[in-house]
Amino acid sequence: MQNNRFLKACRREQVDCTPVWLMRQAGRYMSEYMEIRNKYDFLTMCKTPELAAEVTLQPINRLGVDAAILFADILLPLEGMGIKLSFAKNEGPVIANPVRSQEDVNKISILEAEEATPYVMEAIRLIRKELAGKVPLIGFSGAPFTIASYIIEGGGSRDYKNCKTMMLQSPEIWDALMEKISEVLLRYLKAQIKAGAQAVQMFDSWVGALSPDDYATYVLPYSKYVLDGLKEEGVPVIHFANNASSMLELVTEAGGDVIGIDWRINLDEAWRRIGYDRAIQGNLDPFTLFAPPKLIEEKVKRILEMAGNRPGHIFNLGHGINKDTPVENVIALVEAVHKYSRR
Repeated sequence: MQNNRFLKACRREQVDCTPVWLMRQAGRYMSEYMEIRNKYDFLTMCKTPELAAEVTLQPINRLGVDAAILFADILLPLEGMGIKLSFAKNEGPVIANPVRSQEDVNKISILEAEEATPYVMEAIRLIRKELAGKVPLIGFSGAPFTIASYIIEGGGSRDYKNCKTMMLQSPEIWDALMEKISEVLLRYLKAQIKAGAQAVQMFDSWVGALSPDDYATYVLPYSKYVLDGLKEEGVPVIHFANNASSMLELVTEAGGDVIGIDWRINLDEAWRRIGYDRAIQGNLDPFTLFAPPKLIEEKVKRILEMAGNRPGHIFNLGHGINKDTPVENVIALVEAVHKYSRR
């Protein structure tokens, strides 16, 4: 591996400088991405291994980040479960047959990931070949709650009314659904690792909609099932829970070698609460990238100061890059992280 500082940081080993990669680093803010996106719809890009591989590699060549992350979508496993998924223009994912009853849950299939999403595994194999050991490749999935929220709501949501109603009024249906989702996600991540992913991240994008008590009761056991099931795979596992500062201890209890945090909490406080036996990932506000480069540098230095040169910090944003972000500011961020963290 030509650049393994990301993997070393995941294991809390000493590195020459803090590694940095960015959530949604392959995306619409890059002209190279838009050249492809203007020719193909989003699902076609995800399901065509050659296109997914090309897009995955674009930030490596342009930004100088320390890891590649697979270009895909957290909802790709749904079709193999029998969930009808499409992406409406400018409206995000739409699910034609949302799950609202025990009968709906009973219809959900649990397939092997190579059968359900063969294009994802082929993309991983292509990317590893193209990377040729330059930087490691991160695979990923959604977390059980976040996937459940889409399946139940029929798409994105502001208040998660249907999801929370099932969880609180019909816990037996909720449990049956979460058991199936968790098994699908575990198989999906294991298949990615087998195909060549050298680390994986589980995104719990919407779990901040819950109270800590409801997270502990209705979600933690299922996230823990997936994360515990990955321990035997021998690769670092990142657990990112968005907007979850109120329940960091519970997120940590669910598992993960690296705990990802958003920008709503200072990194030093978060790491203290998580425990120094775990690595930490984060946590610049994505909209800082609209600031002048000098201010970006100051924000980077502040986060690095809070990390205190302790082994196990991976620099990242607190969520994904906004589509209107100036690419030159992203490059400035990566350069600043490397410059000011040089050991």
